[in-house]
Amino acid sequence: MTKFEGPIRTIPHSSNVVFNFLSNFDHFESLLPPEKVTNWHSAGDTCRFTIEGIGDIGLKIIEKEPEKTIKYTADGKTPFNFFLWVQLKEIGENETKVKLTIKADLNPMLKMMVSSHVEKFLDVVTDAIVKYPYQI
Repeated sequence: MTKFEGPIRTIPHSSNVVFNFLSNFDHFESLLPPEKVTNWHSAGDTCRFTIEGIGDIGLKIIEKEPEKTIKYTADGKTPFNFFLWVQLKEIGENETKVKLTIKADLNPMLKMMVSSHVEKFLDVVTDAIVKYPYQI
């Protein structure tokens, strides 16, 4: 499996607020860049969308550890199997570190084709999670 790690960033909110938001795909569309992500459909623990340069992606939540980790995996037909982790660590009152990691089952050709897109995706989504105006 190929591992892609996003940047570690700080969110000015508690891990509880961020975890509750990220644990429901109905909130996710607002985190994704509309110029890169289209055909969004969600149903709480599952979602499907199209990423420019990668194709159709389906996600489902497979594991949650309150205020610490949310683990997602591919759902349905996808170009490759993968896992996405969101790790949260509260470091102070209304201050939480976040890191996104993707592990993907890629052959060498596919890895070469999608690596830059996956890395960019992790950066963009991490930035969106940090900048989102969470309701407390």
